[in-house]
Amino acid sequence: MAESEDLSDVSIDSDLEWELEQGIPQVEDPFIQKYIKGREALIEQEKKKRHGKFCNLTTFLHSTPVFDYQEPNALFKSTFTPISARAAKTLSRIREKELATTWTPSYVDSISAASSKNGGNFFPGMMFTLARDRMEKESTVWRIIERMPKGALLHAHMDAMFDIDWLVEQVLNEEGLCILAPEALKDDATRQDGMIQIRYVDHPTGSTDGNRNGSIWSTHYISMTPISITLAAETFPNDGIEGFKRWLIGRCVISQDESFYHHHGLDAIWQKFQRCFLTIGWMLFYEPIFRRGMQRMLGQLADDGITYVDFRIAFKFEFRPKGREYGEAGSYMEFFRAFDEEIERFRTTEKGNRFHGARMIWTVIRSTNNRDMVPNMAECIRIKKAMPHIIAGFDYVGQEDKGRTLADLVPITFWFRKQCVEAGVEIPFFFHAGECLGDGDSTDQNLYDAILLGTRRIGHGYSLYKHPLLIDMVKEKKILIESCPISNEILRLSSSILTHSLPALLSRGVSVSLNNDDPAILGHGKNGLSHDYWQTYMAFKSLGLEGLATMAENSIRWSAIEDQKQGEWLKEISEGYQGHGAKAQRLKEWRSEFEKFCQWIIMEFPLEDDEYEDDEGR
Repeated sequence: MAESEDLSDVSIDSDLEWELEQGIPQVEDPFIQKYIKGREALIEQEKKKRHGKFCNLTTFLHSTPVFDYQEPNALFKSTFTPISARAAKTLSRIREKELATTWTPSYVDSISAASSKNGGNFFPGMMFTLARDRMEKESTVWRIIERMPKGALLHAHMDAMFDIDWLVEQVLNEEGLCILAPEALKDDATRQDGMIQIRYVDHPTGSTDGNRNGSIWSTHYISMTPISITLAAETFPNDGIEGFKRWLIGRCVISQDESFYHHHGLDAIWQKFQRCFLTIGWMLFYEPIFRRGMQRMLGQLADDGITYVDFRIAFKFEFRPKGREYGEAGSYMEFFRAFDEEIERFRTTEKGNRFHGARMIWTVIRSTNNRDMVPNMAECIRIKKAMPHIIAGFDYVGQEDKGRTLADLVPITFWFRKQCVEAGVEIPFFFHAGECLGDGDSTDQNLYDAILLGTRRIGHGYSLYKHPLLIDMVKEKKILIESCPISNEILRLSSSILTHSLPALLSRGVSVSLNNDDPAILGHGKNGLSHDYWQTYMAFKSLGLEGLATMAENSIRWSAIEDQKQGEWLKEISEGYQGHGAKAQRLKEWRSEFEKFCQWIIMEFPLEDDEYEDDEGR
C-alpha cells in the first residue's frame, strides 16, 4: 500500500511540475483566488435573492411581491405588419383545430405497438418519439412550419447531423472499408457494447478468400484483424445484410424504447448517447463519405429554411483522407480543408445560393485531463491562425454531471485565453451550462462560471430558470440561451415538451433560440429545426407565430457569422436591423422572407373575415 501511495505522489508531483512548466495557473494563484472569491460572492448574492426577501412569513403575507413578468415576444409582435398579424391568427386557428381533431384518443385503432406504452393518448406536447410520425403525416401546422424561414442554427453537434441510414449505406458501398474490433463480436452483448472501428484497408482479410473461420462474429476472430465490411455484412448472424444494417444503425441512435424509460435516469441514456458518437465517427470521418455527407446535410438544412450554422464537434476523432488507413493524430488541418471546401461548393449550387455559410465552435470533452487538453487547445489556435474564417469559438462538451465542472476548468481556461492573446487571435466562449436537473449542486453551478468567464451564449441553460439573479445577469449581458427542447426530452431532463423550462425563461424576457442539438442520434429522421419549432408552437399557446419569429430573429442576432470583439458583438446585437454589419443585412433578408412566408399562409389557408374579427375581439 505504501508503495502505491508513493507512486501516486510521484504522479501528482509530475503533473504539477508539468503544469508549472506549461504556465497553467494554479488554484492558489492570486488572480485565480480573486476569481473564486468573486464567484462565491455571486452565489451568496443569489441565495439572498432567492430566499432572503420573504424569509419572514408575516412579512411575506403582508407584502405585495413584485414579479418580473414580461409578455414573451411583445417587441416582435409590435412590429407585425397586417399580413404577418393575419398569418399569426390563421396559424393559431389551425393549431386550435388540430388540438380538437387530431391529437385525440380516437386515433387508438391505428397507432403502433410502441404507442401503447403511452396508453393510446395523443396530445401535441407528447413524447417526441411518439408524436413524430403523426405530426409529419397529418399536421397542417407541420406543413406550415416546414416552410418558415428559421434563420440560423446555433447549437448543433455536427457528427450527429448525418442521416444514419444514409451513412450505413455509404459505408457498405465505399470501396476498401473494413470493420475491426479488439474482440470477437460473438454474441448479443459484445455486438451491443463492444468497441469497433471502420477503416480503409488496401488488402483486408476475407475480401477474396471467403474464409469465414476468421469471421468477426465468431470466437475464431483474431483481435483487430480487418474484415471487409461487405463480407461482414453478408455473414452477419441475424438476417445477413439487412440484419447488419439494423445492428449498425442501432449502435448510432437512441431507440424509441430507450427514450421511453425515463426512470433509468440520465446516466444510462448518456452512456448509450456517447457510444453513438464513437460508432458514427468511424463511418463519417473518412474523407469521401464526409464530403458527400456535407452536401446532403447542408441541402437538408437549406430546405428547412436555415441560412447559417454554428457547428460543434468534439475534436477527439481521427480524420482519414481518401485511400489512407490512418489520419494524422491530433491534426485537423485536412478535416478543415474538406469542411471549408464543401461549404463553398454548396454555396455555388442552386439550393445553396441563399446559404450564408457555416463556422465551427471548437469543443473539447470536459472530462479530458490537462495534459491532453493542452495540445488540443494548441491545435485549435493553430487552425484559427491558418483559417480564421472557420473557427468561431470554443466550448467544453459532454455530460455535465460526469465531467469536470467549469469551476475545475477555470485555470486551464485562463491559460487558453492567455495563449490566444499571445497568438493574436480572438476565440470567444460559447459554453454548455445548466444541462442538468440539479439545483445548487456543482453541475448546476456551471451557470455561474459560464457567465463569469464571459460566454456569449449558453448551450441548453435548462436549469437557469431556478436562478433569478443569473437570469437578470444573462439579460443585462445579452447572453442568448441555445434551447434544445427535443434533446432535453430524450436525454431525460424533461418528460415531454410540456414540462420544459423554456416558457419560464421566455416569461422573464430571456433571449432564446431553438436548436436541434443531435437530430440523427435522437431520432428526428431528417435535418432541420422544424421538429423543435412544431413541438414548441403546439405545446405553448402563449408563444404564437410571433414567438417562433422572435427566436428565429434571435438566432441571427447572436450568430457568430464573423469575428467580433466583445464591444462590437454587443453593439450589433443591440442595433439589430439598424446596424451596418453582416448580421443587420441578414436580419433584413430574413424579415423579407418571413413576410413572404406570412403572405403564403394567408393565401393558402384563408380565414373568413368574421373568423379574423372574432379572434380580434377575444
